[in-house]
Amino acid sequence: MSERRTDPAPPADPDAQPAHPVATSVDLAPETTGGLSTFERLLSVWVALAIVAGVAIGQWLPAVPETLARFEYAQVSLPVAVLIWAMIFPMMVQIDFGAIVGAGREPRGLLITSGVNWLVKPFTMFAISYLFLIVLFAPLIPEDLAREYLAGAILLGAAPCTAMVFVWSYLTRGDAAYTLVQVAVNDLIMLVAFAPIVVLLLGISDIAVPWDTVALSVVLYIVIPLAAGWATRVALIRRKGIDWFDQVFMRRIAPVTPTGLIITLVLLFAFQGEVILDNPLHIALIAVPLVLQTVLIFAVTYKLMHLAKVRHGVAAPGAMIGASNFFELAVAAAIALFGLQSGAALATVVGVLVEVPLMLALVRYANRTRRRFAAFEPTAGAGPAPVQGGTP
Repeated sequence: MSERRTDPAPPADPDAQPAHPVATSVDLAPETTGGLSTFERLLSVWVALAIVAGVAIGQWLPAVPETLARFEYAQVSLPVAVLIWAMIFPMMVQIDFGAIVGAGREPRGLLITSGVNWLVKPFTMFAISYLFLIVLFAPLIPEDLAREYLAGAILLGAAPCTAMVFVWSYLTRGDAAYTLVQVAVNDLIMLVAFAPIVVLLLGISDIAVPWDTVALSVVLYIVIPLAAGWATRVALIRRKGIDWFDQVFMRRIAPVTPTGLIITLVLLFAFQGEVILDNPLHIALIAVPLVLQTVLIFAVTYKLMHLAKVRHGVAAPGAMIGASNFFELAVAAAIALFGLQSGAALATVVGVLVEVPLMLALVRYANRTRRRFAAFEPTAGAGPAPVQGGTP
């Protein structure tokens, strides 16, 4: 399948995947934007409307979030988990497991992602948040409350993204199999590093880390959709063939990811709408260091990927993992440690509020700068083969 072009003979895009239908349906590169649906082109608008709708439901139809809140285990919302599953299933079903082995031939992407996530991100989050919340905003925020906000920011900084990165990878035409490897390594590190980093940065020694929340989140957001995607892929290709799978099935499920994202946001903000409305100024103040941190981590990781000559299908998702946050874990940990009405819980909710619009902007930037990585794409017979999902 060729990409839609407006120029008569433009140079081939190294990231183009001719037999990969998702690359066509969710291609945000400048030269192919005209092929997007209206829904995809206006995704930021739908995100904003989803936030407004979620807050409105929380205020005027409180029975909805109250009922859904009952479906919770280990402080993980099961309705939200189902929606996240729906978001990442189209990514998982593309993965050719035989290609995952190839990730070992491209260690630089994994090393950069892991290094920035765990040796840089938590500490820059602490430094930037301390500077703004404790020092610069001292006249505007009471000290005790400011320290609670700082605690929430620390929890966000110590939890790099897992589930949502599949959405960002999907939108940047990332390498599906390699993204899975990056997320899996990130999850393994998180299981052993989250608690010590939080303890260090919060300065307390008896913090109760919700291990059951971490384990359950990994199962819900990685294991279940991965198994379902693999089973679906194998069954459909066996019955219908790879051409039908690529040309028909993948086109049909392409809208599932953005639709799941919108509905997820509606629910999240239905749960937290009252807290947001009660603290408008503090919301804006908390957002400042979170936005700066997100842009900084993306810029550092993306630049390191470029300096290391990592191909775009690995570089873009790798930069997204650290830039975004595992907000499900951060919110759950804040509630468990400090309480539902605490400043720490509010700060983690603000992380959700600013993350999606900001990450969509970074997705667009990554797609606009794709050609800067063109020289790093492997050519036939030279260098490691791409670890692509999609067509085997």
